[in-house]
Amino acid sequence: MNHTPPRFRPVVSCTLLVVTLVAGVTACAGSNSNPLAAKPYDAANEISSNVPEGDGKADSDKPLEVSVDGDDGRITDVSAVDAIGRHLAGELDADGKRWHSTSPLAAGTRYTVRVSTEDSDGAPGSRTLSFETASAKAKKLLKVTFGPEAGTYGVGQPITAELSAPVKDKASRAIVERALQVRSTPAATGSWYWVDDKHLHYRPKDYWPAKATIDVTSGLAGIKVTDALYGAPATALKLTTGDRVEAITDAATHTMTVKRNGKVINTIPVTTGKPGFSTRNGVKVVLSKEYSVRMRGETIGISTDSSDSYDLQVYYATRVTWSGEYVHAAPWSTGSQGLANVSHGCTGMSTSLAEWFYNTVRPGDIVQVVRSQGEMMTPFDNGYGDWNLSWDKWQQGSALQKNDAPDRTDTIQAARLRPEV
Repeated sequence: MNHTPPRFRPVVSCTLLVVTLVAGVTACAGSNSNPLAAKPYDAANEISSNVPEGDGKADSDKPLEVSVDGDDGRITDVSAVDAIGRHLAGELDADGKRWHSTSPLAAGTRYTVRVSTEDSDGAPGSRTLSFETASAKAKKLLKVTFGPEAGTYGVGQPITAELSAPVKDKASRAIVERALQVRSTPAATGSWYWVDDKHLHYRPKDYWPAKATIDVTSGLAGIKVTDALYGAPATALKLTTGDRVEAITDAATHTMTVKRNGKVINTIPVTTGKPGFSTRNGVKVVLSKEYSVRMRGETIGISTDSSDSYDLQVYYATRVTWSGEYVHAAPWSTGSQGLANVSHGCTGMSTSLAEWFYNTVRPGDIVQVVRSQGEMMTPFDNGYGDWNLSWDKWQQGSALQKNDAPDRTDTIQAARLRPEV
C-alpha cells in the first residue's frame, strides 16, 4: 500500500548563489524527499471505529475505539474533543493498530475525532470523524457549586465544591475529582480533599502564590458518575490573590507579628485566651470582617450568672472561626495586652491597632496562633483549618492515587499517546 501523493520531478539544474566574499551552491532537491513533508492522504478507508456516524447515537457507557485496518499502516495520533472543548484521554496499543479512550464519554454531546496515520513508507494519512452520544439515562443530575464567591482573597483561601447529591464509593469520587479542575497562574501544585460525601476542599501544597489568578471549572456535564447519577453543567469560578499577609500570634509572649510578603510590617501587643478559655493553636484563615459585633458569653456556654459572663459591643472584629473566635478591639484589657492572657478565647488589642489590622487583612489571609495552652484548630468543622493537615495527610483525602494515570482528562498529551518505536 502506498498512498504517497505524486511527486513531481524537480528542475535538474541548480541555482548558483553568489554573496559578497562567500560563494555557495544549493543542493538539488532529489526525488527521495522526506515523506513526512507530504500532505496527508485521506485515510478514511483504513480507519474504523465502534461508534455510529450520521444519525446514530453512541453509548456513552462504552469506550471509544479507533483502529487501523491492514498490515502496513499504524495510528500515530488521536485527538478526541467534545463540543465544549474537553479532550478525551486514551491509550494507543504498542503496535499502533488500536486506540481506546480511558476516560468516560459524556452523554448528550458531539465529539470530533482526528486520527493521524502513516503507511509502511512513512507517508502520513489522516481521517476526521464525528459522532454524538445518547442523552443521559439517569434522571438525577449531580450539580456542583464552587466557593467562595468570585473576588480577591488571601493566599490561604481554600477552594470549596459542594455537590447536590452524596458520592460515596471511591471509583465514583475519582470520576468527580478528575472533572473538577483548578488552575492557578503562577502554577501551584494542589489537590482536592473529600471532607464528606458532598463537600470537597482544594488547597495547594503550600499557600497560593501572591498576586495569582485561580480558575475553577467543572467538566462533569454529561459524565456518568453512578448508574443513577450524571454530571450537570456548573458555573466556573475565578479568584485572585493579593499579597501574602500572615499574622502570627505567640500566646506565650503576648505579641502578634504581621508580615506582608515575608517582611514584618507590625508587631502588636495582644492578649489571648485565659486558662479555661485558651485560644486554639494552629493556622486559621480570615473568614470575614465585621465592624461591630455583639459578643455574649452565653453563646459559648457561659451562664449569665457566672463571673465570666459578658455582653459587649466589639469593634473592628476579624472573624477566624465560625464558633466566634475573632481578632478585635479590646480597650478594656489594654493593661494586660503584651503582658497576660485574659480573654475568653479571642485575640484582643487596642482599638487603634485593631482598626489597623482590620484595614490590613482580607478574607483568606492567614492568622496563626502558636504556644497557646488551647487545642489545635480542627481542619473543617469550624472555619478553614485546612492548613493544619500535612501535605501527605491532605493527599490521603483525595480519591485519586498517584498510580492513577492520567489523573486529568483535559491534558492533550494524555489524549495523544504514541507507541514505542
